[in-house]
Amino acid sequence: MSTAAHQAAPTALDAVRRGEILADVAALRDSFDAGTTRSLEARIAQLDALAAGLRAEGPRLLKALELDLGKSRTESLITELGVVTQEIAHLRKNLRAWLRPERFGPGLLLAPSSGQIRREPLGTTLIISPWNYPVNLALAPLIGAIAGGNTAILKPSEVAPATSAALAHLVRTHLDPAWVRVVEGAVEETTLLLEQRYDLIFYTGNGAVGRIVARAAAEHLTPTVLELGGKS
Repeated sequence: MSTAAHQAAPTALDAVRRGEILADVAALRDSFDAGTTRSLEARIAQLDALAAGLRAEGPRLLKALELDLGKSRTESLITELGVVTQEIAHLRKNLRAWLRPERFGPGLLLAPSSGQIRREPLGTTLIISPWNYPVNLALAPLIGAIAGGNTAILKPSEVAPATSAALAHLVRTHLDPAWVRVVEGAVEETTLLLEQRYDLIFYTGNGAVGRIVARAAAEHLTPTVLELGGKS
């Protein structure tokens, strides 16, 4: 999402498009509430599906990165697809251990009780990614959302349109729509998405748009991760 795009006068979404976006958000929230994403096995299955999708759609993604950004095959394999593939492998390897409950002592005041720390999913998340590393910075947060047992709306940058379309194809072809859905578009789509309630918003981009995201999140007291200018 570019600052210039946000400064342009938005046009209203038609009723059909608006309804599609609202239906996507509602479907993912219903899916999370039904417990679809909670089990470790289901999370691993979706990570495996994403890894398989990256292998199958690699040529399409490489071509899109060349069209949008002029990236060479080698650069894209190292900085985009390679990073994401390694991230999946790392989470796949460690997720079971990370989800084990950790015991702790609540202290003398609550003796003789014992306690456990359990890591629970947050819910439905919104991921808004930038144009400069459009595969890496879209899918890396998505991998974390899936591993954490969350559903996710992915909004790729409209400034890299070929890559946005390739990501949408990847998700729709290889991932379960009960887990992840993609909303393509520009200011109007993003504005409508930000009007909805989420359990976490993850935005990568510049500070000007980061302020817009933070203000929208504040309306619902939604936690945000703002990765701005490469500095969290």
